[in-house]
Amino acid sequence: MAIKQLSATELKTKIQDKQQLILLDVREPNEFEFAHIDGSVLIPLNQIPQRLREIDIDQDIVLICHHGMRSMQAANFLAQVGYKMVSNLVGGIDAWSIEVDSTVARY
Repeated sequence: MAIKQLSATELKTKIQDKQQLILLDVREPNEFEFAHIDGSVLIPLNQIPQRLREIDIDQDIVLICHHGMRSMQAANFLAQVGYKMVSNLVGGIDAWSIEVDSTVARY
């Protein structure tokens, strides 16, 4: 299954349209503390296999990291274990800061 690639502006539209999404941030806690999208949930990449029960398989899930690499790994993993509605935020939190919300710190 090909993972849907979502741009920062496409994600902004989904959030503004109040679509039911899980914004799943797979970075490390210190990165999340420094910069994150409001409403996102932190589960670091290396904890996802043990914490699957916290991720609703029936929800639309958007994976987020710094530049889109770790989130793509997480998206592929979730797809392999049966999650159907999985998207990757292209360019990660960095793209979000540049294209959507400049108040989100860049690093």
